[in-house]
Amino acid sequence: GQVQEKETAYLAEIIAKVNDLFEGELSDDDQLIYVNNVIKGKLLESKTLVQQAANNTKQQFANSPDLSNELMNAIMDALAAHSTMSKQALESEKVRSGLRDILLGPAQLYEALRERSEGTGLR
Repeated sequence: GQVQEKETAYLAEIIAKVNDLFEGELSDDDQLIYVNNVIKGKLLESKTLVQQAANNTKQQFANSPDLSNELMNAIMDALAAHSTMSKQALESEKVRSGLRDILLGPAQLYEALRERSEGTGLR
């Protein structure tokens, strides 16, 4: 239970800090996925940052110009990837149908929605 509590606290901290950065109608999930999955995931792919993290203190790493450059690259890559996928999904019934199949299959959308409804008493 303690690992899950730490993870929940960690995610809540991310959401609180990201709320201060972005404006507009963004859900907590939108913000969390963008920062903790998309941007962090792209940064984890950087061999330069892996090497710098291994060889520097956190403070030295935080001040690295490479971190700033890689962050900008990650943001641009995420925008391009999401834009490309969204454009294809908007323009193609086949892609939307495939997304629906994935969501109802391995992504377990229905099951996740049922689980949420149980917590809110909507049934």
